[in-house]
Amino acid sequence: MLTTKIKNGNKAFSNFEESATTRLNAIAKADGNLIYALLETSEAGLSQQTAEEKLKKFGPNEIQHEKAPSWYKQLFMAFVNPFIAVLIALVVISAVMDIILAAPGEQDYKTVIVVSVMIILSSLLRFWQEYSSNQAAEALKNMVTTTATVLRKTIGKQEISFKDLVPGDILYLSAGDMIPADIRIIQSKDLFVSQAILTGESLPLEKREAPVTNPTAKPPLELENICFMGTNVVSGTATAIVVATGNLTYLGAIGKAISGKRSETSFDKGVNKVSWLLIRYMLVMVPLVFIVNGLTKGDWFDALLFAIAIAVGLTPEMLPMIVTANLAKGAKNMSKRKVIVKRLNAIQNIGAMDILCTDKTGTLTMDKIILERHLNVLGNEDDEVLKWAYFNSFHQTGLKNLLDVAVLEHVELHDYLKVEEDYKKVDEIPFDFQRRRMSVILEQKNGKHLLICKGAVEEMLDLCSHSFYPGENARIHIEKDAIVPIDAGMRETVLNTSRKLNEDGLRVLLVAIKEYDNRSANYSVADESKMVLTGFIGFLDPAKPSAKPAIESLQKLGVQVKVLTGDNDIVTRKICRDVGIPFHHVLLGNEIEKMTDDELSSKLEATSVFAKLNPVQKSRIVQLFQAQQHTVGFMGDGINDAPALRNADVGISVDTAVDIAKESADIILLEKDLMVLRKGVIYGRRTFGNIIKYIKMTASSNFGNMFSMLGASILLPFLPMLPIHLLIQNLLYDISQISIPWDRMDEDFLEKPQKWDAAGISRFMLYIGPISSIFDYATFAVLFFVFKANAPEHQSLFQTGWFVEGLLSQTLIVHMIRTRKIPFVQSWATAPVVALTSLVMLIGLAIPFTPFAKTVNLQALPLAYFPWLIGILTGYCLLTQLVKTQFLKKFGQWL
Repeated sequence: MLTTKIKNGNKAFSNFEESATTRLNAIAKADGNLIYALLETSEAGLSQQTAEEKLKKFGPNEIQHEKAPSWYKQLFMAFVNPFIAVLIALVVISAVMDIILAAPGEQDYKTVIVVSVMIILSSLLRFWQEYSSNQAAEALKNMVTTTATVLRKTIGKQEISFKDLVPGDILYLSAGDMIPADIRIIQSKDLFVSQAILTGESLPLEKREAPVTNPTAKPPLELENICFMGTNVVSGTATAIVVATGNLTYLGAIGKAISGKRSETSFDKGVNKVSWLLIRYMLVMVPLVFIVNGLTKGDWFDALLFAIAIAVGLTPEMLPMIVTANLAKGAKNMSKRKVIVKRLNAIQNIGAMDILCTDKTGTLTMDKIILERHLNVLGNEDDEVLKWAYFNSFHQTGLKNLLDVAVLEHVELHDYLKVEEDYKKVDEIPFDFQRRRMSVILEQKNGKHLLICKGAVEEMLDLCSHSFYPGENARIHIEKDAIVPIDAGMRETVLNTSRKLNEDGLRVLLVAIKEYDNRSANYSVADESKMVLTGFIGFLDPAKPSAKPAIESLQKLGVQVKVLTGDNDIVTRKICRDVGIPFHHVLLGNEIEKMTDDELSSKLEATSVFAKLNPVQKSRIVQLFQAQQHTVGFMGDGINDAPALRNADVGISVDTAVDIAKESADIILLEKDLMVLRKGVIYGRRTFGNIIKYIKMTASSNFGNMFSMLGASILLPFLPMLPIHLLIQNLLYDISQISIPWDRMDEDFLEKPQKWDAAGISRFMLYIGPISSIFDYATFAVLFFVFKANAPEHQSLFQTGWFVEGLLSQTLIVHMIRTRKIPFVQSWATAPVVALTSLVMLIGLAIPFTPFAKTVNLQALPLAYFPWLIGILTGYCLLTQLVKTQFLKKFGQWL
């Protein structure tokens, strides 16, 4: 079942993996005329007629998505929710009973208005979330609005819109171009393509026309002669054939994977469970009260009105409002910390999150290549090697790659070495893929020429016959330095040093030099021989200084950090060691591909690092964690992260991310920093804590009231409280709850992930709810026996006495339930909560003594009642604290 669910969730992407990969492999392996035959084209390109026929067959080269439902359909769906359904039913019944069937002049609109406002506010919020999330797939369309240069028969080269490209078109690419479709390179020169938005890998990849001998051994993104839609050319030029367009591309598959309905998050599931719990209690209690009152009092119409009032009382109609207010308050607080909350539900999800899956590049790392090491041949730090590298990078022409930029960051060397004053460039041997190196030739002040070469380790080592130690001299005088031959031992030392640097995640180049007497400036590849090796330069996208303390703080908050990256495992291991993410084994994408869901699930808990992943694998890991009852956050910024961002309980991206990642995310960070995320987790837990306070306070209080109502209905010859009294009491109590979003949470509550627990709420109701009933019955006894309110003609006194006691006990319980500590002694609520609850209690005490009392059949209470009231409320608080202590001992949890 789980396998089916996950596969269905990524069906479009899986289809790409299964069908298109086979075709790509065949085209990657093909040579010469076979490529043209497979794609039904020729070296001269497609004819205009053939291109038009293919356009009809394959459709425009655009990413098509499931069409989002119309706004009015989405608006309707926002009301389809079990909790909203209960409230709507109550509004309809109240409208019939209190307005339509009421006698002229006795219509009561209060219930209808209050509950309707809650429904509308809650549903409009949900509508806006759904509406904005359905715009996510549209972001891809913005990527294919430019033109491409193609070759067409009889017409020659021409610029056409991306959307008019078809499989078989011959395409010309140069530096800065976006790849408009999935293509096969047929001719290239110094072509570097950045696939960062698909893989997260910082460095651009070499792409060339040579056939791939064993394409099935590699994932599609690693095929050297295939480029993918949405990536871009960093340097070089190429001629290519379009292999796939639109939805059949790799990017199109991702677009399909994230379209359609978002999966339910932890928040959605939790709210639904709690709603159904309250509905079940209501379905039992309301008919019971109705039947008992009808049988004992004989007035079935009054019994129905009373039952409706009970239903309203049992329904925490302020829940949508309290939830919205809490989430909005959390969003406002987070915005001050440079966190934008796109979907309010994500605030609770981030508080419940116990696993954070994060990309590596830019999140754990600085997203910037730096020159990390410059070592001599023995592997020791040596500034002389940096000088040689600086000369080479500064004097080369053409587009400087990220490695050259990193070397040139050492601008302090420029004047010190007199790079332009003492050294004049006379020639250059440019980089190419076969040699994997480049050289510059400089004329020194003494007239001699100096060739400085840097390149890949294996190729460079074969061309060096000697090595030398630069020594301590500040200026370059190579004729004075000792030069030693490279023997087998030296060669092994160089290779071992290179291997260690690679294991530390560094990209390693060797730097070598060779001095020539003054000669003509017609240097060639042949001159790159018998060079003198100077040492190593190692490059890295280093870990952010803030990453390690941020990860430690997340781990203290009970959040496990898992790294899911498209980058290679060697670099990922190094970064994870640096930032303190413990791991014993790295699981690779090609290993995951061969595993069933059950096999992969069994390895998830013990694995912290996943590398070389494609988008569907990232999404699959997220869903399997969710299937194990984890609340999963995912942080990423590339196209390859979009499906996982969408499927996670909370998707987190940054403002510099690609459009589709930002649209798929729930939360956007204005700083790509995990420390900001830690603050978000705390705000999320505080927000959820205040929501759960309201639910537990209201549900337990209302549950206790229902027991009191049921008993009073059986024992008394009149209604214990009129429906209007219940509604006023409920309204005042609800007003006292409005300040809850401004309350604080105990520190121990914030230290671990917090989730919805319907069973916990039910248990809380059953333990705490009946306490109020005990003291309600004590109030009944005092009113019935002491104050003789035991006949229908004295019912107003009885109803007033219980109205005041019920309101005060309900409001007082706010302070008892909001903390696991002793209220007013170990923990005080915030000033807004104290002020509003105190105000409501004063209003409740004052109402019987106001002119308003007569209009709702209440009356002034005798002063002798108040000592009894104080005693009852004190006993209520003491017993609640005692039960709280026992509850904590037994279950170890309060809120």
